[in-house]
Amino acid sequence: MMMPTQSAGAGRFADFDLYRVPSPCFVIDEVKLSENLCILKTLGMAANANILLALKAFSMWELAPLISKYLDGCCASGLWEAKLAHHRFGGHVSTYSPAFKTNEIDEIARLSSHVIVNTPQQAVRFGAQIAAGNAELGLRVNPMHSEGEVAKYDPCAPGSRLGTPLRQLENKLPERVQGLHIHTLCEQGFPPLARTVDALHPFLEAVAQQLHWLNLGGGHLVTHHDYERAALAELINALAHRYDMQVFLELGTAVAFDAGILVGEVLDLLDNEGPVAVLDVSATCHMPDVLEAPYRPALRDERAGGQAVRLGGPSCLAGDVIGTYGFDALPQVGDRLAFLDQAHYSMVKTTTFNGVPLPALAIWNSDTDAVRMVRAFGYADFEGRLS
Repeated sequence: MMMPTQSAGAGRFADFDLYRVPSPCFVIDEVKLSENLCILKTLGMAANANILLALKAFSMWELAPLISKYLDGCCASGLWEAKLAHHRFGGHVSTYSPAFKTNEIDEIARLSSHVIVNTPQQAVRFGAQIAAGNAELGLRVNPMHSEGEVAKYDPCAPGSRLGTPLRQLENKLPERVQGLHIHTLCEQGFPPLARTVDALHPFLEAVAQQLHWLNLGGGHLVTHHDYERAALAELINALAHRYDMQVFLELGTAVAFDAGILVGEVLDLLDNEGPVAVLDVSATCHMPDVLEAPYRPALRDERAGGQAVRLGGPSCLAGDVIGTYGFDALPQVGDRLAFLDQAHYSMVKTTTFNGVPLPALAIWNSDTDAVRMVRAFGYADFEGRLS
């Protein structure tokens, strides 16, 4: 099954001059990002909830001062992200990992407000150290209610390593656990969350006296135009009142949704049972979710029914193919293209496999039309990862 792109279209990027930046390049519109953040701030106030940035999805710390004006902190997936959250963003730091390492847990606890373990065994093993670091201990649970649209992205699928299945807990929590964490969604709307919470209620009823907070994880695409934000706020308020606890959301896609593009350039064209264009943008190196999810990213100015062209990257991997797209006319060498909604889960996953260069990073203000280059990567960044 192929995941559909959620992009609402080019938006303000429709008129952006793609030749103003080097290629390849990620371009973030700080105005669109601010609009998303404003929606999240309003939601947080209406729901009396803490909203955190998921660094695993978007971690451009050049924009940390802007993000920190709106959100309450970050969620991290280990020591390095916890360090980034603490040093660059500030605020609340919630750190979860499927398993923590003994030689890292003390530092993670010092950096974090909440440390969320995956199993009762890790709660017992690290509970005292987490408390000594002045962090609250949480436990991720698997509510055993699947809402994932793609099996390998479903944390509740059989055999999942993410969270302790509720039936194993027998309506009890390990000592020192003060909060619960769930994460069952992927770029989804409100109804799947409501059904998940319904499945969780019996367990919450049994352990509520021990809980200070509930983290509803991510996957909530709350900045999408048709998300039922009023219903979400009502649900969160009801949970907080019913169980006398604070509620957290950790959002990644929703923060950077439709706020960035990946600019690329046509390097060559060939014909093999149809036109094939080789770009300096690589699915393998720059947009790995294209292959892993898989999904087909939206392309600015694509023309339905137009000239079909297969777009692929410059690496030697045969599968480094982005997809087939329609054009008004056959693209030419030197033409620029822009893939939409690339700020989240693309920038954070780039690699230099095959010596393919990393995209530069730029910030654009769509109100003033000002562009500033944040970073360009060179050979030293490639060599520095090797030895």
